[in-house]
Amino acid sequence: MKRVPVQLWLGAALSAVFLAAALVSLAWTPYPVEGMNIAARLQTPSAAHWLGTDHFGRDILSMLMVGARTSIAVAVVAVGIGIVAGVPLGLLAAARRGSVLDDIVMRGNDIIFAFPALIIAILITAILGPSAFNAILAIGIFNIPVFARVARGGALSLWTLDYVLAARVAGKGRFRISAEHILPNIANLLIVQGTINFSLGILAEAGLSYVGLGAQPPTPSWGRMLADSQTMISLAPHMALFPGMAIVLTVLGLNLMGDGLRDVLDPRLRRVR
Repeated sequence: MKRVPVQLWLGAALSAVFLAAALVSLAWTPYPVEGMNIAARLQTPSAAHWLGTDHFGRDILSMLMVGARTSIAVAVVAVGIGIVAGVPLGLLAAARRGSVLDDIVMRGNDIIFAFPALIIAILITAILGPSAFNAILAIGIFNIPVFARVARGGALSLWTLDYVLAARVAGKGRFRISAEHILPNIANLLIVQGTINFSLGILAEAGLSYVGLGAQPPTPSWGRMLADSQTMISLAPHMALFPGMAIVLTVLGLNLMGDGLRDVLDPRLRRVR
């Protein structure tokens, strides 16, 4: 039995902390996130406010907890869009390698890759307006070619194997082979890529919120908390410190977990089905 890597445990622990904070925020936060108390503005961490308050007197811990919920929700849906749309396209392109369909799928991926998520978000925002939904849409669209390429690359390496050739001799069609034999054997690649893209989704959501294209007030967002702290950095550095640490530790935890999963699910160390 393979030993579980340390980075997987550490990454899972860090990720679990922020997931727990997001789940707890559904039922409870130390203070209402929309509650302003000007008399308590810019307070440093204390027994009353563990992480201090912002320039409106709002409790930073409460905002971080709800902000975790926002970031996780955006990242989950965006990665889900990438998987649901990208994986079938990648499998389809691999099944029809060298065909016009393969060229269309891959050239379409190249076109999307030519525009960063921020540019896509700006285009979507110009039409629909800034919101968390539009941030999800922008990040999700950018995830589609990522998963399509991973699925296609993994599938191409399997199409020449004996068990796939046997399935073709048995009369199974390309799409049935892709669903029954190819997809289960590239699931490990997709899981690892999903973990990595989840962390990138959180980072992208924070970046979009920072420039005003993500979740809009009064919904708390880590990126907008950083943007709000810019003018207060000399008076209340804790306003920038704690949201920044939340982003760094969450992304670090997910990347460590992705590295650990890659070690555990390394296809070279597993017997092909």
